Amino acid sequence: MQARWLRRGAAAIAALLAAGPTAAAPTVYPTGTTIYQPDRAWNGFTVLSPLGTPAVIVIDMNGRVVKRWDGFDLVSGGPARVLPGGVVVAPQGDAMPQLESKALVAEDFGGRELWRFDRGEQSDGQSAWSGRQHHDWQLSNFPSGAFSPRFTPALAGSSKLLLLHSRHTDPAIADVALDDDKLVELDPAGKVAWQWRAADHVGAFGFTPAVRAAIRRGGKRDGYDWFHMNSAAYVGPNKWFDAGDKRFDPRNVIISSRQASVIAIVARDGGLVWQLGPDSSSSPEARALGQIIGQHDVTMIPEGLPGAGDLLLFDNGGAAGYGDPSPISPNGETIYQRATSRVLEIDPVTMKLVRSSTAPNFYSFNISSAQRLPNGDTLIAEGTQGRVFEVTPAKAIVWEYVAPPGAGPRPSNAIYRAYRIPYSWLPQVAKPAEAPVKRPDPASFHVPGAPAG
Repeated sequence: MQARWLRRGAAAIAALLAAGPTAAAPTVYPTGTTIYQPDRAWNGFTVLSPLGTPAVIVIDMNGRVVKRWDGFDLVSGGPARVLPGGVVVAPQGDAMPQLESKALVAEDFGGRELWRFDRGEQSDGQSAWSGRQHHDWQLSNFPSGAFSPRFTPALAGSSKLLLLHSRHTDPAIADVALDDDKLVELDPAGKVAWQWRAADHVGAFGFTPAVRAAIRRGGKRDGYDWFHMNSAAYVGPNKWFDAGDKRFDPRNVIISSRQASVIAIVARDGGLVWQLGPDSSSSPEARALGQIIGQHDVTMIPEGLPGAGDLLLFDNGGAAGYGDPSPISPNGETIYQRATSRVLEIDPVTMKLVRSSTAPNFYSFNISSAQRLPNGDTLIAEGTQGRVFEVTPAKAIVWEYVAPPGAGPRPSNAIYRAYRIPYSWLPQVAKPAEAPVKRPDPASFHVPGAPAG
């Protein structure tokens, strides 16, 4: 990816999803479940947030669609999650090119609306209010948005953490209007209880003068998405806080900035109490981890799961960061590049790497997710490839699914995020049969009727 992608991410994703097949991409590839070992996988339903189909899709372990909610557009706000009882929460209303939703909506299994947020801020040029929610949202009783047996998430009685866009100007950052990242927490009654805006704390991130200059150079037009936050999650209950480390207050919020390759924890007073990036050469511990580049879906593994208290993230690679101009980044926007992705588990106190999953051909330059499962496996969405797979601690793949091309106006099979939930969370759907799927042998697999290679 070139620096242009970092600067104009919304337009690039729109172009990606609108584009048809190219000479460089396969035109024939397997779809559905391609590997499945029922005795080794953590079996349940998988909730997909597809970018090529305007719907929330739930599949069983054999890749069969067991539930579909239409009318949701995951390109705009993402992600979709399903709560116990068959309640879906997801964004509606495509507000391109800002990659934001007009509303975040909850519906029951039958499609009846239960809750709606659509009164964020007015964007310049808009005649109506819009939620302006983008990339993430959380419930206080579902801190990371991923299943744990310790939590029973519900809309009722929960606070809602929303990641929004906020249009304003700040000459200290750029000479154009910003579409800044803003966190808003609604109390159970729907009133704003807490809020935080990235630009107000730019001085706390430790950006060097060269980085600040590069950020300013990146602002070419109004609506500048200078920080591009792509995930926000409550820290949630954890052993570190129980032992007295106040940085990990369960109410604090873990944020991820793709644009700046920064991960940080925001305290309730607005200060930053923990940070990784933007420069991973800043300490011996950070150097040992290697440079984090354009990461997504950063959460603390919830209590009740193996690895609880560690950070889990999808480290995309590609190109990200700000710095001095160089031959590979003439405008100074991109200083780090890597052509592979990694899924990392990190001890946030010692900063040591606990577990890493990668491969030479494992790569998603944006989107993507990682979820720790109760059996210790990790569910990974390699987003741009439309591939979701479950990998054991010993790095064996025990389940794999490849999404088909989109059924809507966009042909992409990309998956923004994927979540595994227990069968019991969809009581309206009978527990499906679980049939093993043997991995095809690529050396002998060929189109029927065609001569074998």
